[in-house]
Amino acid sequence: MSKQAVLLDDAALQSLCSSCPSWTIASDGLEKEWSFHSFVEAFGFMTQVALLAECANHHPEWSNVYNRVTIRLTTHDLGGLSSRDAELALAIDALSPTF
Repeated sequence: MSKQAVLLDDAALQSLCSSCPSWTIASDGLEKEWSFHSFVEAFGFMTQVALLAECANHHPEWSNVYNRVTIRLTTHDLGGLSSRDAELALAIDALSPTF
């Protein structure tokens, strides 16, 4: 993950929409929801995401209700979507086929 975050410009947002089509751009963040077969599977996914987030030092807003996980990515200190959000979304998507 990049060390210095920069806000995404219009071209970068378009690129992000192409590379992460299952994410929704909402307000100043990216959002996505997953449904799993069980709570254990959902929690396992969250554990993997937590490890990615910790390594990137960029932590999501998220919620879990039984077998559903919702993740929202934004860069609070920059007030919007940054390169860190895009990189973490791609890394999370790379985990998704495993679950």
